[in-house]
Amino acid sequence: MTGNRGEWSEIYVFLKLLSDGKLHAADASLNMIRGVYYPIIKIIRQEYDRKLEYSIDKNSESIKITDSITKEEISQFPITEFAEQAKRLLEKIIHSSGSAFEIPEIEKFLKEINIYTLIAAKTEKTDIKIVVHDFYTGLQVELGFSIKSLLGMNSTLFNPGNTTNFIYEVMGPGSIDISEINSIETTPKIASRIAEIRRRGYKIVFEKIQSDTFQQNLQLIDSNLPSIISELLLIKYSTPGTASLSKTLDQLTKNNPLGYNLLQGHPFYEYKIKNFLTDSALGMTPSGIWTGKYNATGGIIIVKGNGEVVCYHIYNRNEFQDYLLNNTRLEQASTTRYGFGSLYEEKGKTYLKLNLQVRFN
Repeated sequence: MTGNRGEWSEIYVFLKLLSDGKLHAADASLNMIRGVYYPIIKIIRQEYDRKLEYSIDKNSESIKITDSITKEEISQFPITEFAEQAKRLLEKIIHSSGSAFEIPEIEKFLKEINIYTLIAAKTEKTDIKIVVHDFYTGLQVELGFSIKSLLGMNSTLFNPGNTTNFIYEVMGPGSIDISEINSIETTPKIASRIAEIRRRGYKIVFEKIQSDTFQQNLQLIDSNLPSIISELLLIKYSTPGTASLSKTLDQLTKNNPLGYNLLQGHPFYEYKIKNFLTDSALGMTPSGIWTGKYNATGGIIIVKGNGEVVCYHIYNRNEFQDYLLNNTRLEQASTTRYGFGSLYEEKGKTYLKLNLQVRFN
């Protein structure tokens, strides 16, 4: 089995949660809330064409592995063995080198417990399915969580693509010399080009998103969201050094390009961007039709740098949204791969594309 830190982190979460028997909630600063947790009954994992249940048996202090369909018990292992393997795996991930690596001793144990792939079969944003005891309802419920690891490279919350290009029309006094603008290579290139466009008296006006599906996904969350994010991107790309989403949002609120009445303190821009981040974390993608139904029905699990595993459950929506806003940044993807950052002409008009990507800090 070969994987990067993020992929091995999914296995770490699996082993760690089964050994701990509980999933702790986190506050808005990612600190574990000791008294708030969700007791784990079992974890369900799809391996090829076989669905397995890993149940915690407190009486025998073991993990029982059962075929989810036939209910046949396959084997069982001491909980202490899962704890030892989780600790060993954490050390290997932290001290690993290279973008992808093997851990033979962990792989041996994984095969013993019927795991043959690092990434379980999943749909959309659900990385792990956990059955927990829900204190709020008194029921045992199956929840899907997305996993983000801080053990390696910062995870992407919203992936870039051609679908996430925002298209702006460049409007002004006559035609602009496209080749001259595109020849500007001064670092940062896009900011320098935007500055020169504006210096020549032209305006950069948002027209649409390249993908109709993504545009409508955003409009489902809020009808003004495409325009709001387009203004965020203009601030990010035209202001060197601006990447923090919260700081960019502060500037957007000061500019108030949509002319909201802010006199009574309504956080129009913050509220709408938080909803975008939440839906992105729990199911929305730019290419799939978004209906508002969360795939990660539980929330998001974070693996901290010290190995602590905490979560933001949908019950902790306020803390979850504060965390997302305060711990993400707008990132520039490859301009050549996704075709943005340069002027182009179409049907006698001049356009500029800017790309949206959101990554955890």
